[in-house]
Amino acid sequence: MPEDYKNTLNLPQTSFPMRANLAKKEPELLRFWNSINLYEKLKESHSESERFVLHDGPPYANGNIHIGTAFNKILKDFIPKYKWMKGYFAPYVPGWDTHGLPIELRVLKEKKIDKDKVEPAKLREYCMEYAQKYIDIQRSEFRRLGVLGDWDNPYITYKSQYEAAQIGVFADMVERGLVYKGKKPVFWCIDCQTALAAAEIEYEDESSPSIYVAYPFKDCEKLAEEFKDRQCYTVIWTTTPWTLPASMAVAVHPDYSYSFVESEDGRVFLLAEELKSAVEKDTGIRFTKTLLTVKGRELELKRLQHPFYDREVPMVLADYVGLDQGTGCVHTAPGHGIEDFETGVKYGLDVLNPVDDKGFFVANTPLVGGLSLEEGAKKVLSVLSESGRLLGKSQITHSYPHCWRCKKPVIFRATEQWFVSVDSFREKALNEIDKVEWVPDWGRDRIANMVRDRSDWCISRQRVWGVPIPVFYCEECGCTIATPDRIRRVQAKVEEKGSNCWWELSPAELLEELAVCPECGGKELRKETDIMDVWFDSGCSHVAVLETRPELKWPADLYLEGSDQHRGWFQTSLLTSVATRDEAPYKSVLTHGFIVDGEGRKMSKSLGNVIAPQEIINKYGADILRLWVASTDYRNDVRISENILKNLVESYRRIRNTARFLLGNLYDFEPAKDSVNHERLEEMDKWIVSRLQSLVKRVTKGFDEYAFHLPTYMIHHFCVNDLSAFYLDVSKDRLYTEKPNSHKRRSCQTALWEILMTLTKVLSPILSFTAEEIWQEMKKIDGSLEESVFMASWPQVHLDLVDEELESKWARILEVRAKITKGLEMARSQGLIGHPLEAQVVIEGASADNEDIRLLTPEDWAEILIVSGFSLEEEFSRNVDHIRFKDEDIGIQMVVAKADGMKCPRCWKFSESVAEKGLCERCYNVLQER
Repeated sequence: MPEDYKNTLNLPQTSFPMRANLAKKEPELLRFWNSINLYEKLKESHSESERFVLHDGPPYANGNIHIGTAFNKILKDFIPKYKWMKGYFAPYVPGWDTHGLPIELRVLKEKKIDKDKVEPAKLREYCMEYAQKYIDIQRSEFRRLGVLGDWDNPYITYKSQYEAAQIGVFADMVERGLVYKGKKPVFWCIDCQTALAAAEIEYEDESSPSIYVAYPFKDCEKLAEEFKDRQCYTVIWTTTPWTLPASMAVAVHPDYSYSFVESEDGRVFLLAEELKSAVEKDTGIRFTKTLLTVKGRELELKRLQHPFYDREVPMVLADYVGLDQGTGCVHTAPGHGIEDFETGVKYGLDVLNPVDDKGFFVANTPLVGGLSLEEGAKKVLSVLSESGRLLGKSQITHSYPHCWRCKKPVIFRATEQWFVSVDSFREKALNEIDKVEWVPDWGRDRIANMVRDRSDWCISRQRVWGVPIPVFYCEECGCTIATPDRIRRVQAKVEEKGSNCWWELSPAELLEELAVCPECGGKELRKETDIMDVWFDSGCSHVAVLETRPELKWPADLYLEGSDQHRGWFQTSLLTSVATRDEAPYKSVLTHGFIVDGEGRKMSKSLGNVIAPQEIINKYGADILRLWVASTDYRNDVRISENILKNLVESYRRIRNTARFLLGNLYDFEPAKDSVNHERLEEMDKWIVSRLQSLVKRVTKGFDEYAFHLPTYMIHHFCVNDLSAFYLDVSKDRLYTEKPNSHKRRSCQTALWEILMTLTKVLSPILSFTAEEIWQEMKKIDGSLEESVFMASWPQVHLDLVDEELESKWARILEVRAKITKGLEMARSQGLIGHPLEAQVVIEGASADNEDIRLLTPEDWAEILIVSGFSLEEEFSRNVDHIRFKDEDIGIQMVVAKADGMKCPRCWKFSESVAEKGLCERCYNVLQER
């Protein structure tokens, strides 16, 4: 019976499992990090280092995390982990946004209560409980992702210290004259019953009525004698017939040409000259001739009659009137539109808003009083049709503003609201935008265009769950009392007692000796009932968090959120910061795209393409989710699907198996004792160490530039191509068969240890769990290693280990090896050989003098080709089975033949020099010395 030499080989030994079983292993590693108090130890060990602060944009505490919030948190986590290892003090303080409509509405629904019948303080108590519930849920889910931070001390917008800081920002703005109360149209959600800021608006397609309406002229004959006793009308077009009761004027462009055209029935209509054909098509009215053409400015203040009210309506001039659709004559309702409002101010028009908070016409509105907007629109259309003033009607689909909370269409509605005058500091904000680094670069133009178009910011909301607007009204003289000293007195009370005190304490208790009207001396004061916009809440985090947490600093080095935050948190943070501190609150801003499915479609329950992060974690582990985040070019929309995840699992498996091979072949290696000096390393080991330095340089550059997909690709490529496909494969023979402490084996192990150390460190921000699992195995080899991989230093590029000449030489060697390997594959496909060790390679004739062939000795070529023999001969003439192969690219003529000699039962190489029991001389000598 043949002798079994397995126990004489240095086969890999490791407790690092091939199967990751991440879903089970990761919670154990979380407990390990918690048991060693990893985050606090990092803070202690880096307390004197330069600070790097990534300021967390607060997710909303409402529901479980979804794939988008998981992506965002993981992407953020890469950066502090990398910075810690680079030697920075890189605290990460997570936060939550807790005020606002979604929670208040959810509580009202779950508790089955009416907001008008419950005490505000009680409703706020319910809302706080609800928010805290989901903070705890989300915190657990974020931690499960492997995100490292101060989870025990997050910032929360309902905390009294935060609310007080926010009120302080409001006081600063008031002191600078940037806050005012005014009646003007704002976005209004009738479902949520509150005003909305532009940042809370989404545009979706909506089907609306498209109608043409005739406004009778009152003094048409003054334009031309021939119009006397004629029925003359101005034609307007609108998609919001419910706004017609508030119509106070008709606007025309001063420079457009407008024509009075006669129809077949003798009526005369005024409309833009360029739009005559389009109006004929839409209304079916045929215009027979043009009677008069004038410029819009000649129509200013001409008098019209409202189409169904006894109301005189002037014609006014406005540059915003366009010719892309309609008639060039725009019905103007100052109570229902920003441009209409500005025109109304210019011409002294009434700002009429006959619509209440719930979307009903107020009771005393003629014709439509008490009706909903939809019912009122139907009534208006009916009356117009009966009077013959409805000239045309159809349905169109167009982009229309919707509330991004409830997803319902919104309206413009003039109400008394509190505003921040962005006009007053817009240019300064634009200048600050130019000073910030935007990643990607297009973020600069995106936010700049939004700020450039913004004149003010509506910061008041008609709800209960939020931070109060700390303003008072005098009951005796009606004066609005918004002085910095009184606001700061409220600030102090809120910091002491929390914002519930606004609802629980009287003005006298809140203001003490300041509870007096500064105008008339009256002491009967009333509190404002509105709260602040939730975007004002989160927009103050740079003050409430960065300026109050001693471990942080202002401004932040980095803000990182989705691209929708150019209109949201990025912008509101900028506005509050420039308004009160004259600078941006961040040095750099990084944005990522949205998550879509494998076909590029938006995630939607109706499409059934929603993928929950919890499902991925339970099935594959959080590290697969982290690898997905790291492998994407986040500057664009990011795709995820089951197929994408399966491919990532395969990529992960290759990286893990590489680490397992490295660990397995270091079981008897003590770095301090067994390492070989670099000068004495085998040439191939010097080459792979030089390649490793190049990898570190490129990976570090990728992390520095936040281009995480590049390091991820490079690491995977190095593991698969440089290591698994070549270096590790050709090193097996010396690792397994040489004497345990031989120079060739120790040289290889020295390189393996350096590779393992480097790969584990550069993988740690990405595959945090797996890197820690590897590190703990490494500590069994070298007990002097740091307690956690995250407490280790990022690998440095050792220039003295970089050998470009050697890398160039081995690039040529590998090119030749690839060509010779083709010959071996041909021999295998023809059945000449099975394993390459059954082969010998002969380079024939002039090819033997090829300079690339001469780069290595025949023995070294045999080693890297994993064949039993390699020789250079004038002509192969032995009588053994063989094939000839010539590579035309490099001109090498070669022969692949069956190897000479006998197969060694220990190393499986064929050899003509056989010792006892069929062993080759090398194996025999190794066993003699064991």
